[in-house]
Amino acid sequence: MLGMAAARPTGVRDLLFDAPRSLKSLSEEHCDGWGIALHRDAWTVHRSIECAARCERYATIELDATLAIAHVRKMTVGALELSNTHPFQRGPFVFAHNGTVETTQLLARTSVEQLAAIEGGTDSEKLFAFVLTQIDECGDVEIGIASAVKLMHGFGDIGSATFLLGDGERLFAHRLGRALFTASREGATVIASEPLGDSDTWSEVAERELIVLDAFTARALAA
Repeated sequence: MLGMAAARPTGVRDLLFDAPRSLKSLSEEHCDGWGIALHRDAWTVHRSIECAARCERYATIELDATLAIAHVRKMTVGALELSNTHPFQRGPFVFAHNGTVETTQLLARTSVEQLAAIEGGTDSEKLFAFVLTQIDECGDVEIGIASAVKLMHGFGDIGSATFLLGDGERLFAHRLGRALFTASREGATVIASEPLGDSDTWSEVAERELIVLDAFTARALAA
């Protein structure tokens, strides 16, 4: 999983294709589909159920964007279908998740409207619907995501709920159960599930931490 926030349209081709631990390389193990969401004036989401390393379409996508979220899937919950392939989009929001999360308590706090919008069978899309419910109820993106994270932390052991969420302007990231690392580049900040390139200096996000990324920094938010 990879995210980027940049001051102007920027590419991360090395992290997606060329680095020793690029998403293309990782897709040999995480081979059950891939997705890339790119924001310029609006989101464009590319998804496939093919392995990224063997998919001609993956290699031809124009990558320059101010926000990006990319994911290669290792299937746990939900069949090998496009509707179960990350990232998921709902209006201005794009979401990707790493790990497996227990959804019973999440669904109990998810609105009827957001439940009805679920298209696939993954725990990840249910987690997305839960977070969107809190955003709807709070009427503010940052406050809503912080509220969702605070609720999750109070649920006890629900598994892994490490996620990236973009709203078209910012990139939010939460670590619970699966690692995240950030790195700064000229005019951009990147975040990934593991250090993807040797040329960057990566800093590990603390467990249970919620952060927001812009082009220059990754700052912690109170959950």
